[in-house]
Amino acid sequence: MIPISRPVMGPEEIKAIEEVLRSGALTQGAKVKTFEEQFAAYIGAKYAIATNSGTSALHTALLGSGIGTGDEVITTPFSFIAAANAVLYAGAKPVFADIDEASFNIDPEKIEENITNRTKALLVVHLFGQPCDMGQIMKICRENGLTLIEDACQAHGAEFDGKKVGAFGTGCFSFYPSKNLVTGEGGMITTNDKKVAEKAEMIRNHGQTKTYVHDMLGYNYRMTDLAAAIGICQLKKLDAFNKKRIKNAEFLTKEIGKIDGLIPPRVMPNVKHVFHQYTIRVTEDFGMSRDELKQRLGKKGIDARAYYPIPIHKQPLYKKLGYRDDLPISEKAANEVLSLPVHPSLTGGDLKKIVGAMK
Repeated sequence: MIPISRPVMGPEEIKAIEEVLRSGALTQGAKVKTFEEQFAAYIGAKYAIATNSGTSALHTALLGSGIGTGDEVITTPFSFIAAANAVLYAGAKPVFADIDEASFNIDPEKIEENITNRTKALLVVHLFGQPCDMGQIMKICRENGLTLIEDACQAHGAEFDGKKVGAFGTGCFSFYPSKNLVTGEGGMITTNDKKVAEKAEMIRNHGQTKTYVHDMLGYNYRMTDLAAAIGICQLKKLDAFNKKRIKNAEFLTKEIGKIDGLIPPRVMPNVKHVFHQYTIRVTEDFGMSRDELKQRLGKKGIDARAYYPIPIHKQPLYKKLGYRDDLPISEKAANEVLSLPVHPSLTGGDLKKIVGAMK
């Protein structure tokens, strides 16, 4: 089976883990600090705050930005549920704006339609590794006084107009095993706002300003030094990993673009798409449904996945919360999208096998 993702670990990561184990300093120590400093420099942000997951990074970023009860946060309905759930964790209300059909990212025009006097923030998701239209989004935030939170959990190293995502507003990253940069579990917040950084540091460690002095309600969102040690090694390899993903995606697009009824992903202008996922559309013209194609590929040894088959506003939880949104582009995408392996471990033979099976 060619897996949909595969972490790339080498002797460097193994040695780094061994060093941490021998040191006895396993959590929120020197390795975490080093990883934070190096990650901030890579993104181009003044501060980076490590957490134990991408979800906790999102929650902490929202709280650190002052988002709370009574606030509305505009976000996308077409993503992993963590982004919207983090808004709920903060006590605020997610408001869904439909997506752009070509990029799968939130549509700036739909954002403006959903702004009210309760809108305090915009949480954008750089889905599948492709940046949102940050030119339009920054303009909307400036004109409406909105806080910008970037869910860059799938977009490590992605760029808009030469600037890395996570450096426009307050960025949130995940280091889950399927991501472009892997630590096992882990997350990171990036920001240029000193107050947000200081508050985030408190929130992730039980609200402490110093040992056993708790100024606010916080959480145990600390990163381990084991995760940070892996992250330091992975960060050095990230650009090479992304280069391989982009090369793999170009090969797939060249071949899949020849097949009637399949629409390869479109790379938008002025962006560096780092292809966390390579996501096609399976249209009615293909001759079989997305789910049937997924099943057929599985039988041929290709692990294809639907990310995401149910939009967030259609999830049982959100229906119980009273969401009845009509978001046709997101709903259409949910029925058509299929992600194929694109990770840097793929060989030339793997890529040919994927394309041959599709044909």
